[in-house]
Amino acid sequence: MLANSWKHHDYCLAGIDLDTGKWVRPVTKLDDGRIRLTDMKLKGRTPALLDVIEIPLDAAGPDFGFESENRWILPGVWRHLGVETPESIVRHAVQPPLILHSRERTVSPEVLKAMPFEKRATLQLVRVDNFVVRDSWNLGRRRWTGRLTSGGKGFDATISDPVFHAKLNGGYKPSGPCLLTMSLSMPFSSSTGAAPVCWKLIAGVIELAANAALLG
Repeated sequence: MLANSWKHHDYCLAGIDLDTGKWVRPVTKLDDGRIRLTDMKLKGRTPALLDVIEIPLDAAGPDFGFESENRWILPGVWRHLGVETPESIVRHAVQPPLILHSRERTVSPEVLKAMPFEKRATLQLVRVDNFVVRDSWNLGRRRWTGRLTSGGKGFDATISDPVFHAKLNGGYKPSGPCLLTMSLSMPFSSSTGAAPVCWKLIAGVIELAANAALLG
């Protein structure tokens, strides 16, 4: 499991299939595919980053017009099979020229729709050697963002990883290299009259040992 992030008061889970090396986003029949705690059939356990979990999944799922990784969750028990180490997943990380297709903090769903289906990446594991975060307040709620660079341009992405968010609220300061699971949100408009866009989110933060930048 490389992402367990907030999604409209519920959750979005995602990870890499260990057999195929491809990203998978389990989804429910809800309108945006979000997963409720009651959907997680792990006998009271909540999936954590680096958990290896077996989930009954269909071979396909809704793409919502722009996503390629989604697969329906089928009835059945989920199985916790073990835990990976941060260093063991470094091989899946990239340092791409563009993070999720653009230099900006957003991507138009029309850009994704114009791509071949298999190229519509909405999940990516990115290695960042110096992860910088900052906070702000909006309507009495604390919001944390992380600084990234895509195509030579910097942008701030909202951190939607609830566990890491809580650590930051407690005064934690990250340092050194990290693996960030980048995800695209469902399209929405930030202002009246603006076209809906997908926003880049930091859906999972996995810190590496100080020397992990030398691995992989």
